[in-house]
Amino acid sequence: MDRPLLAIGLMSGTSLDGIDVALIETDGETIASFGPGRTYVYAPETRELLFRALADAREITDRNARPGILARAERLSTERHGQALAAFLKEFPAYREVDVIGYHGQTVLHRPEIGLTVQLGDGPALARAARAMTTGRGPTLVYDLRAADVAAGGQGAPLVPVYHRALARGLGPPKPLLVLNLGGVANVTYVDGMADPIACDTGPANALIDDFLKARTDLPFDDEGIIAAHGTVDEVAVDRLMTHPFFHRPPPKSLDRNDFRAWVNEHAGLDAMNTADGVATLTALSAASVAAVLPHLPKRPDRLIAAGGGAHNATLLRFLRVRLGIEVATADDVGWSTDALEAQAFGFLAVRALRGLPLSFPTTTGVPSPMLGGRVIAPA
Repeated sequence: MDRPLLAIGLMSGTSLDGIDVALIETDGETIASFGPGRTYVYAPETRELLFRALADAREITDRNARPGILARAERLSTERHGQALAAFLKEFPAYREVDVIGYHGQTVLHRPEIGLTVQLGDGPALARAARAMTTGRGPTLVYDLRAADVAAGGQGAPLVPVYHRALARGLGPPKPLLVLNLGGVANVTYVDGMADPIACDTGPANALIDDFLKARTDLPFDDEGIIAAHGTVDEVAVDRLMTHPFFHRPPPKSLDRNDFRAWVNEHAGLDAMNTADGVATLTALSAASVAAVLPHLPKRPDRLIAAGGGAHNATLLRFLRVRLGIEVATADDVGWSTDALEAQAFGFLAVRALRGLPLSFPTTTGVPSPMLGGRVIAPA
Protein backbone atom coordinates (compact mmCIF):
# COMPACT_ATOMS: atom_id res chain seq x y z
CA MET A 1 0.00 0.00 0.00
CA ASP A 2 1.26 3.50 -0.83
CA ARG A 3 2.12 5.67 2.14
CA PRO A 4 -0.42 8.36 3.01
CA LEU A 5 0.36 11.85 1.74
CA LEU A 6 -0.31 15.16 3.41
CA ALA A 7 -2.72 16.98 1.11
CA ILE A 8 -4.30 20.42 1.26
CA GLY A 9 -7.53 21.04 -0.61
CA LEU A 10 -8.60 24.52 -1.77
CA MET A 11 -12.26 25.04 -2.63
CA SER A 12 -14.32 28.06 -3.65
CA GLY A 13 -17.83 26.92 -4.43
CA THR A 14 -20.84 28.28 -6.25
CA SER A 15 -22.04 30.19 -3.20
CA LEU A 16 -19.12 32.59 -3.80
CA ASP A 17 -18.75 33.23 -0.08
CA GLY A 18 -15.07 32.44 0.40
CA ILE A 19 -12.27 29.91 0.16
CA ASP A 20 -12.19 26.72 2.22
CA VAL A 21 -8.76 25.29 3.03
CA ALA A 22 -8.40 21.88 4.66
CA LEU A 23 -5.70 19.32 5.29
CA ILE A 24 -6.11 15.59 5.04
CA GLU A 25 -3.69 12.64 5.22
CA THR A 26 -4.65 9.94 2.73
CA ASP A 27 -3.42 7.37 0.26
CA GLY A 28 -6.31 8.18 -2.09
CA GLU A 29 -8.35 5.19 -0.95
CA THR A 30 -8.58 5.50 2.83
CA ILE A 31 -8.26 8.40 5.24
CA ALA A 32 -5.36 8.22 7.69
CA SER A 33 -6.24 11.43 9.52
CA PHE A 34 -8.02 14.75 9.26
CA GLY A 35 -6.13 17.97 9.72
CA PRO A 36 -7.45 21.45 10.39
CA GLY A 37 -9.77 23.38 8.13
CA ARG A 38 -10.40 27.09 7.76
CA THR A 39 -12.69 29.36 5.73
CA TYR A 40 -11.42 32.70 4.44
CA VAL A 41 -14.40 34.87 3.66
CA TYR A 42 -14.33 37.03 0.55
CA ALA A 43 -14.41 40.78 0.95
CA PRO A 44 -17.58 42.30 -0.55
CA GLU A 45 -15.67 43.75 -3.52
CA THR A 46 -14.16 40.34 -4.35
CA ARG A 47 -17.56 38.68 -4.17
CA GLU A 48 -19.07 41.36 -6.38
CA LEU A 49 -16.35 40.91 -9.01
CA LEU A 50 -16.97 37.15 -9.06
CA PHE A 51 -20.69 37.71 -9.54
CA ARG A 52 -19.86 39.96 -12.50
CA ALA A 53 -17.61 37.20 -13.83
CA LEU A 54 -20.53 34.76 -13.73
CA ALA A 55 -22.47 37.10 -16.00
CA ASP A 56 -19.62 37.57 -18.48
CA ALA A 57 -18.94 33.82 -18.52
CA ARG A 58 -22.24 33.20 -20.29
CA GLU A 59 -20.53 34.33 -23.50
CA ILE A 60 -17.74 31.74 -23.33
CA THR A 61 -17.55 29.10 -26.06
CA ASP A 62 -13.83 28.32 -25.58
CA ARG A 63 -12.90 27.21 -22.05
CA ASN A 64 -9.60 29.11 -22.30
CA ALA A 65 -11.23 32.41 -23.26
CA ARG A 66 -11.48 35.16 -20.66
CA PRO A 67 -13.80 37.84 -22.11
CA GLY A 68 -14.97 40.91 -20.24
CA ILE A 69 -14.11 40.93 -16.56
CA LEU A 70 -13.00 37.27 -16.50
CA ALA A 71 -9.25 37.83 -16.91
CA ARG A 72 -9.25 40.23 -13.98
CA ALA A 73 -11.43 37.86 -11.95
CA GLU A 74 -9.06 34.96 -12.62
CA ARG A 75 -6.04 36.96 -11.43
CA LEU A 76 -7.87 38.10 -8.31
CA SER A 77 -9.23 34.62 -7.55
CA THR A 78 -5.74 33.10 -7.87
CA GLU A 79 -4.30 35.80 -5.59
CA ARG A 80 -7.01 35.21 -2.99
CA HIS A 81 -6.32 31.47 -3.03
CA GLY A 82 -2.62 32.17 -2.50
CA GLN A 83 -3.44 34.48 0.39
CA ALA A 84 -5.75 31.88 1.94
CA LEU A 85 -3.04 29.22 1.66
CA ALA A 86 -0.49 31.58 3.22
CA ALA A 87 -2.82 32.38 6.12
CA PHE A 88 -3.47 28.67 6.69
CA LEU A 89 0.23 27.78 6.73
CA LYS A 90 1.04 30.72 9.00
CA GLU A 91 -1.51 29.41 11.51
CA PHE A 92 -0.38 25.79 11.05
CA PRO A 93 3.35 25.93 10.22
CA ALA A 94 3.78 22.20 10.86
CA TYR A 95 2.12 21.59 7.49
CA ARG A 96 4.63 23.55 5.41
CA GLU A 97 5.96 20.15 4.33
CA VAL A 98 2.67 19.32 2.60
CA ASP A 99 3.05 16.84 -0.27
CA VAL A 100 0.26 17.90 -2.62
CA ILE A 101 -2.31 20.66 -3.07
CA GLY A 102 -5.64 20.11 -4.79
CA TYR A 103 -6.84 23.38 -6.36
CA HIS A 104 -10.42 23.42 -7.58
CA GLY A 105 -10.57 27.00 -8.87
CA GLN A 106 -13.77 29.01 -9.26
CA THR A 107 -16.46 27.59 -11.50
CA VAL A 108 -18.04 30.35 -13.60
CA LEU A 109 -19.68 28.22 -16.30
CA HIS A 110 -20.74 24.59 -16.43
CA ARG A 111 -22.29 23.38 -19.69
CA PRO A 112 -21.40 19.69 -20.04
CA GLU A 113 -24.11 19.23 -22.69
CA ILE A 114 -21.83 21.19 -25.06
CA GLY A 115 -18.60 19.82 -23.60
CA LEU A 116 -17.76 22.98 -21.67
CA THR A 117 -16.80 23.60 -18.04
CA VAL A 118 -14.80 26.64 -16.91
CA GLN A 119 -12.97 27.03 -13.62
CA LEU A 120 -11.03 30.27 -13.13
CA GLY A 121 -7.60 29.73 -11.62
CA ASP A 122 -4.00 30.07 -12.76
CA GLY A 123 -2.46 26.77 -11.70
CA PRO A 124 1.17 27.63 -12.54
CA ALA A 125 0.94 30.96 -10.67
CA LEU A 126 -0.51 29.31 -7.58
CA ALA A 127 2.12 26.54 -7.76
CA ARG A 128 4.88 29.17 -7.71
CA ALA A 129 3.26 30.92 -4.77
CA ALA A 130 2.87 27.64 -2.88
CA ARG A 131 6.53 26.74 -3.30
CA ALA A 132 7.54 30.09 -1.87
CA MET A 133 5.64 29.44 1.35
CA THR A 134 6.46 25.74 1.91
CA THR A 135 9.63 23.86 2.80
CA GLY A 136 11.80 21.46 0.84
CA ARG A 137 11.14 21.11 -2.87
CA GLY A 138 7.59 22.29 -2.35
CA PRO A 139 4.29 20.54 -3.02
CA THR A 140 2.89 19.12 -6.22
CA LEU A 141 -0.16 21.08 -7.39
CA VAL A 142 -3.12 19.34 -9.04
CA TYR A 143 -5.76 21.51 -10.71
CA ASP A 144 -8.32 21.57 -13.54
CA LEU A 145 -9.91 18.40 -12.21
CA ARG A 146 -13.18 18.48 -14.17
CA ALA A 147 -12.03 19.02 -17.75
CA ALA A 148 -10.98 15.46 -18.64
CA ASP A 149 -14.31 14.03 -17.54
CA VAL A 150 -16.28 16.54 -19.63
CA ALA A 151 -14.00 16.00 -22.64
CA ALA A 152 -14.74 12.26 -22.40
CA GLY A 153 -18.50 12.87 -22.46
CA GLY A 154 -19.16 13.02 -18.71
CA GLN A 155 -20.95 15.67 -16.71
CA GLY A 156 -17.77 16.74 -14.90
CA ALA A 157 -19.75 16.92 -11.66
CA PRO A 158 -20.09 15.97 -8.96
CA LEU A 159 -16.50 14.87 -8.29
CA VAL A 160 -16.68 14.38 -4.51
CA PRO A 161 -18.60 11.03 -4.43
CA VAL A 162 -15.46 8.88 -4.30
CA TYR A 163 -14.46 10.83 -1.17
CA HIS A 164 -17.92 10.36 0.29
CA ARG A 165 -17.47 6.61 -0.18
CA ALA A 166 -14.14 6.73 1.67
CA LEU A 167 -15.75 8.64 4.53
CA ALA A 168 -18.65 6.20 4.75
CA ARG A 169 -16.25 3.32 5.35
CA GLY A 170 -15.63 4.75 8.82
CA LEU A 171 -19.28 4.65 9.86
CA GLY A 172 -19.49 0.96 10.66
CA PRO A 173 -21.36 -1.79 8.77
CA PRO A 174 -22.36 -0.56 5.32
CA LYS A 175 -25.94 0.61 4.93
CA PRO A 176 -27.47 2.61 2.10
CA LEU A 177 -26.55 6.22 2.78
CA LEU A 178 -26.99 9.63 1.15
CA VAL A 179 -24.33 12.31 1.51
CA LEU A 180 -25.63 15.73 0.51
CA ASN A 181 -23.49 18.77 -0.22
CA LEU A 182 -25.44 22.01 0.11
CA GLY A 183 -23.46 24.69 -1.67
CA GLY A 184 -24.83 27.08 -4.27
CA VAL A 185 -26.01 23.93 -6.06
CA ALA A 186 -26.89 20.73 -4.18
CA ASN A 187 -25.29 17.42 -5.06
CA VAL A 188 -25.94 14.04 -3.53
CA THR A 189 -24.05 10.74 -3.35
CA TYR A 190 -25.67 7.36 -2.74
CA VAL A 191 -23.20 5.01 -1.04
CA ASP A 192 -23.80 1.32 -0.40
CA GLY A 193 -20.62 -0.45 0.65
CA MET A 194 -17.75 -0.42 -1.84
CA ALA A 195 -19.89 -0.39 -4.97
CA ASP A 196 -19.31 2.55 -7.28
CA PRO A 197 -21.21 5.48 -5.77
CA ILE A 198 -24.25 6.92 -7.55
CA ALA A 199 -24.34 10.69 -7.67
CA CYS A 200 -25.81 13.78 -9.26
CA ASP A 201 -26.59 17.41 -8.79
CA THR A 202 -30.14 17.59 -7.48
CA GLY A 203 -31.02 21.24 -7.98
CA PRO A 204 -30.48 24.61 -6.32
CA ALA A 205 -29.35 24.73 -2.70
CA ASN A 206 -28.22 28.15 -1.52
CA ALA A 207 -27.73 30.08 -4.76
CA LEU A 208 -31.35 31.03 -5.46
CA ILE A 209 -31.98 31.87 -1.79
CA ASP A 210 -28.84 34.02 -1.59
CA ASP A 211 -29.61 35.84 -4.84
CA PHE A 212 -33.21 36.53 -3.75
CA LEU A 213 -32.03 37.95 -0.42
CA LYS A 214 -29.38 40.02 -2.16
CA ALA A 215 -32.08 41.59 -4.34
CA ARG A 216 -34.45 42.23 -1.41
CA THR A 217 -32.11 43.04 1.50
CA ASP A 218 -28.50 43.70 2.47
CA LEU A 219 -28.13 40.14 3.77
CA PRO A 220 -25.79 37.72 1.94
CA PHE A 221 -27.64 34.56 3.07
CA ASP A 222 -30.36 33.26 5.38
CA ASP A 223 -28.34 32.72 8.55
CA GLU A 224 -29.41 29.38 10.13
CA GLY A 225 -32.66 29.52 8.10
CA ILE A 226 -34.23 32.06 10.43
CA ILE A 227 -35.92 34.06 7.67
CA ALA A 228 -37.37 30.92 6.06
CA ALA A 229 -38.62 29.77 9.46
CA HIS A 230 -40.76 32.91 9.69
CA GLY A 231 -42.21 32.47 6.20
CA THR A 232 -44.94 30.33 4.69
CA VAL A 233 -44.12 27.97 1.84
CA ASP A 234 -46.19 28.41 -1.31
CA GLU A 235 -46.63 24.70 -2.02
CA VAL A 236 -48.44 25.39 -5.28
CA ALA A 237 -45.42 27.36 -6.48
CA VAL A 238 -43.06 24.54 -5.40
CA ASP A 239 -45.18 22.04 -7.35
CA ARG A 240 -44.99 24.28 -10.43
CA LEU A 241 -41.24 24.60 -10.12
CA MET A 242 -40.82 20.85 -9.69
CA THR A 243 -42.32 20.23 -13.14
CA HIS A 244 -38.96 21.20 -14.64
CA PRO A 245 -37.69 18.17 -16.61
CA PHE A 246 -34.33 18.18 -14.81
CA PHE A 247 -35.90 17.06 -11.54
CA HIS A 248 -37.31 13.92 -13.14
CA ARG A 249 -34.14 12.77 -14.89
CA PRO A 250 -32.22 9.93 -13.22
CA PRO A 251 -28.57 10.31 -12.20
CA PRO A 252 -26.02 11.21 -13.37
CA LYS A 253 -26.81 14.86 -14.12
CA SER A 254 -25.27 18.22 -13.27
CA LEU A 255 -26.06 21.91 -13.20
CA ASP A 256 -24.68 25.38 -13.69
CA ARG A 257 -25.27 27.78 -10.80
CA ASN A 258 -27.73 29.85 -12.85
CA ASP A 259 -29.65 27.07 -14.60
CA PHE A 260 -32.91 27.70 -12.74
CA ARG A 261 -32.82 31.50 -12.61
CA ALA A 262 -35.15 32.06 -15.58
CA TRP A 263 -37.40 29.14 -14.59
CA VAL A 264 -37.88 30.52 -11.09
CA ASN A 265 -38.46 34.04 -12.38
CA GLU A 266 -41.21 32.70 -14.64
CA HIS A 267 -42.91 30.15 -12.38
CA ALA A 268 -42.28 30.93 -8.70
CA GLY A 269 -44.32 34.10 -8.38
CA LEU A 270 -41.74 35.58 -6.00
CA ASP A 271 -42.63 39.17 -6.88
CA ALA A 272 -45.99 38.70 -5.15
CA MET A 273 -44.44 37.23 -1.98
CA ASN A 274 -42.96 38.97 0.99
CA THR A 275 -39.30 38.26 1.70
CA ALA A 276 -39.86 35.57 4.34
CA ASP A 277 -42.38 33.67 2.19
CA GLY A 278 -40.07 33.87 -0.83
CA VAL A 279 -37.12 32.50 1.13
CA ALA A 280 -39.28 29.75 2.64
CA THR A 281 -40.55 28.74 -0.81
CA LEU A 282 -37.05 28.63 -2.32
CA THR A 283 -35.81 26.63 0.67
CA ALA A 284 -38.64 24.14 0.17
CA LEU A 285 -37.67 23.86 -3.51
CA SER A 286 -34.14 22.88 -2.50
CA ALA A 287 -35.51 20.13 -0.23
CA ALA A 288 -38.05 18.92 -2.79
CA SER A 289 -35.38 18.57 -5.48
CA VAL A 290 -33.34 16.28 -3.20
CA ALA A 291 -36.42 14.16 -2.45
CA ALA A 292 -37.03 13.77 -6.20
CA VAL A 293 -33.86 11.66 -6.45
CA LEU A 294 -35.11 8.91 -4.11
CA PRO A 295 -37.19 7.00 -6.70
CA HIS A 296 -34.08 6.65 -8.89
CA LEU A 297 -31.92 4.90 -6.27
CA PRO A 298 -31.40 1.13 -5.98
CA LYS A 299 -32.54 1.07 -2.33
CA ARG A 300 -34.12 3.53 0.04
CA PRO A 301 -31.30 5.04 2.13
CA ASP A 302 -31.38 4.77 5.92
CA ARG A 303 -30.20 8.31 6.48
CA LEU A 304 -28.83 11.46 4.91
CA ILE A 305 -25.71 13.31 6.05
CA ALA A 306 -25.57 16.97 5.02
CA ALA A 307 -22.47 19.12 4.59
CA GLY A 308 -21.68 22.52 3.13
CA GLY A 309 -22.99 25.94 4.04
CA GLY A 310 -26.62 24.87 3.72
CA ALA A 311 -26.14 22.30 6.49
CA HIS A 312 -26.20 25.22 8.94
CA ASN A 313 -29.71 26.10 7.74
CA ALA A 314 -31.96 24.49 10.35
CA THR A 315 -35.08 25.19 8.30
CA LEU A 316 -33.66 23.47 5.23
CA LEU A 317 -32.71 20.43 7.33
CA ARG A 318 -36.22 20.34 8.77
CA PHE A 319 -37.75 20.49 5.28
CA LEU A 320 -35.45 17.65 4.19
CA ARG A 321 -36.59 15.44 7.08
CA VAL A 322 -40.23 16.00 6.20
CA ARG A 323 -39.88 15.51 2.44
CA LEU A 324 -37.50 12.53 2.52
CA GLY A 325 -38.94 10.77 5.55
CA ILE A 326 -35.52 9.52 6.71
CA GLU A 327 -33.00 10.49 9.37
CA VAL A 328 -31.11 13.69 8.51
CA ALA A 329 -27.82 14.48 10.27
CA THR A 330 -25.02 16.95 9.63
CA ALA A 331 -21.44 15.98 8.87
CA ASP A 332 -20.43 17.33 12.26
CA ASP A 333 -22.94 14.99 13.91
CA VAL A 334 -21.06 11.93 12.61
CA GLY A 335 -17.52 13.18 13.24
CA TRP A 336 -16.88 14.64 9.78
CA SER A 337 -16.60 18.35 9.00
CA THR A 338 -19.63 20.24 7.75
CA ASP A 339 -17.55 23.18 6.54
CA ALA A 340 -14.28 21.55 5.44
CA LEU A 341 -15.60 18.40 3.77
CA GLU A 342 -15.51 19.63 0.18
CA ALA A 343 -12.03 21.15 0.55
CA GLN A 344 -10.87 17.86 2.08
CA ALA A 345 -12.34 16.11 -0.94
CA PHE A 346 -10.16 18.05 -3.36
CA GLY A 347 -7.07 17.21 -1.35
CA PHE A 348 -8.17 13.56 -1.51
CA LEU A 349 -8.80 13.82 -5.26
CA ALA A 350 -5.37 15.36 -5.81
CA VAL A 351 -3.76 12.31 -4.17
CA ARG A 352 -5.88 10.02 -6.35
CA ALA A 353 -4.73 11.94 -9.43
CA LEU A 354 -1.08 11.44 -8.44
CA ARG A 355 -1.68 7.74 -7.81
CA GLY A 356 -3.42 7.17 -11.14
CA LEU A 357 -6.77 6.39 -9.52
CA PRO A 358 -10.06 7.40 -11.15
CA LEU A 359 -11.83 10.53 -9.96
CA SER A 360 -15.20 9.86 -11.56
CA PHE A 361 -17.31 6.91 -12.66
CA PRO A 362 -20.15 6.13 -15.05
CA THR A 363 -22.52 6.17 -12.05
CA THR A 364 -21.38 9.61 -10.84
CA THR A 365 -20.84 11.71 -13.98
CA GLY A 366 -21.98 9.48 -16.84
CA VAL A 367 -18.45 9.20 -18.20
CA PRO A 368 -18.11 6.03 -20.33
CA SER A 369 -15.58 4.39 -17.98
CA PRO A 370 -13.79 5.27 -14.72
CA MET A 371 -11.93 8.46 -15.48
CA LEU A 372 -8.59 9.90 -14.44
CA GLY A 373 -8.26 13.65 -14.25
CA GLY A 374 -6.38 16.72 -13.15
CA ARG A 375 -3.38 18.63 -14.45
CA VAL A 376 -0.24 18.10 -12.39
CA ILE A 377 2.53 20.61 -11.71
CA ALA A 378 5.39 18.83 -9.95
CA PRO A 379 8.11 20.75 -8.09
CA ALA A 380 11.14 21.54 -10.19
